[in-house]
Amino acid sequence: MSAAATAGPRRRSARPRPDTGRVVVVAVAGLLVAGSVAAVAARGLVQPEVAVIFGLLVALGELFRMVMPGNREVAPVASAGGLGYALLTTVGPGVPADHSALQVVAVAAGAMCVGSLPHIAVGRMPRPDAMARRLLTIAMVALCFRPLASLDLGWAPTLCLMVAIVGGSCFIEVCIAALIRAESVRARFGIAVRDEIRAKMALCMATAATGMLIAVATAVMGRAALLVFTAPILVTQFAFRRYAGIRATYLQTVRALSRVTEVGGYVETGHSRRVSRLAVAMGRELGMSEEELLELEYAALMHDIGQLSLGDPIPGGATVLASPNEQRRIAELGAAVIKETGVLDRVAYIVRRQADPYRAAVPSGPPDADAGPAPAAPLPPPPLASRIIKVANAYDDLVGESTDRDRSAAVLERLRLDSAVEYDPTVVEALARVVERRPR
Repeated sequence: MSAAATAGPRRRSARPRPDTGRVVVVAVAGLLVAGSVAAVAARGLVQPEVAVIFGLLVALGELFRMVMPGNREVAPVASAGGLGYALLTTVGPGVPADHSALQVVAVAAGAMCVGSLPHIAVGRMPRPDAMARRLLTIAMVALCFRPLASLDLGWAPTLCLMVAIVGGSCFIEVCIAALIRAESVRARFGIAVRDEIRAKMALCMATAATGMLIAVATAVMGRAALLVFTAPILVTQFAFRRYAGIRATYLQTVRALSRVTEVGGYVETGHSRRVSRLAVAMGRELGMSEEELLELEYAALMHDIGQLSLGDPIPGGATVLASPNEQRRIAELGAAVIKETGVLDRVAYIVRRQADPYRAAVPSGPPDADAGPAPAAPLPPPPLASRIIKVANAYDDLVGESTDRDRSAAVLERLRLDSAVEYDPTVVEALARVVERRPR
């Protein structure tokens, strides 16, 4: 048997390789935890009552962890508790906090595991990389601050030091998260960093401020400070949880609406989902931000909803085969339906412009003086999201569920030939790269 004959089965049976960034982060956190637990076991637990109280707070935070938009797992109460323990200088008037940085890591790691047990019991497995990033942030703060905690610097320099250390550690955590996300979804690192900052900045600030407040207030109020200053981060967490729930409801509603055209027989089954996946992958290839990708996903899922107005469905639902006027009519009607929601105006505009050519036709020859008044000024070029949907829809209309590489290549070549006016050549080449990366 030839090598070519055996290559296909090997490719089909190959398993996806784990992301290197996730593996490295989890491995580093695991080694740090092992070393910390060994050190604490050898030296004994310093001020065990304080360790247990902060451990319970971290465990409670892990129990109430949540998933934010973008599938980001966060546990702000656990992070605030861990940061507070790492930044602790005294545990009451005249009682210095003598625990080491390694003890902070060991207590936080043990508490995270305890807080995750109820989730594991009901089948909600934690994300090891998310837990590892939270633990590494606490560890970085502890390793930088604990050696300086016993110095009598005064409150002003100590607070400045806390802010600098916590801010730097949070930024490093954001960069690590962005690196993992960029590798996982094939996004550009700079855009991934920007998305992580936008998605987590408010919660990070609230978590860091609460951790520092807990540390400072414990020096004056003792252990009662934990109850007083944990409340703000709990309120913030519930607000973010509600926001995440609303975002998830929007997406579920849009997905349900996108299936109406399939159930009615106007488009092939799975067409909207395939176009959406292609469009989002192309958007990432072209460097779109996470917020823009979400709008693109909404618009791609509902791009054919205007077909419900047709008396006679287009054969196979392939709008690429319809006349330009019919395509524009479908896009206008679809945009009108979406605009009725009152919250997706930008998505409606993207759907409305999806039928417009990339470049407006330029009239040849000099203007005719007898031709009457000049036509209205042309519309601005369609937004990038509309151009992406136009290309993704045309590709799926002509390829569908087929895995034939020759057919795919022929369709790509057809789109390239039409890229002088109809399709954005940059978007077509982004589609070609996305298709090329698909499993053979």
